[in-house]
Amino acid sequence: MCLRVFIPLPLIFLVALTIVLIPVSVAQDSPQDYVAAHNAARSKVGVGPIAWDEGVTGYATDYANKHASDCSQLVHSGGPYGENLAWASPDLTGTGTVNMWVGEKPDYDYNSNSCASGKDCGHYTQVVWRNSARLGCAKAQCATGGTLVTCNYDPPGNYEGEKPY
Repeated sequence: MCLRVFIPLPLIFLVALTIVLIPVSVAQDSPQDYVAAHNAARSKVGVGPIAWDEGVTGYATDYANKHASDCSQLVHSGGPYGENLAWASPDLTGTGTVNMWVGEKPDYDYNSNSCASGKDCGHYTQVVWRNSARLGCAKAQCATGGTLVTCNYDPPGNYEGEKPY
């Protein structure tokens, strides 16, 4: 006796699509992905590229790991580098995080060098800060749920009264 199981074609497609997409999201956390996302935004405003730096990455990694026990409050490190932080649940990718920061661009007015009322655009301006040349990012799974992503910039940016580009 032969048992036949009917699996609807859309379900097979969904399973195949899920299997294909899993490695794509994991790959979006490589140094090259962080750098590419930053440099795409930087090139749109005529700013030179930023490069990955292992020293800056070490700082970012230490800070992310230190705060992974409780990510409920994002607190800047106050260290020697510029810094962008993000937390989300259930998960963030590096590329998605950078794109989220770049998504603040419409809230930045270059002529007045300010953010729209009630908006935040400091993450965006740090991504495109003309003098930042080295980048290091890290990602940590939070014990309290979600993911913490931090990117650090050397030299730092976002100096009051100065335009990013």
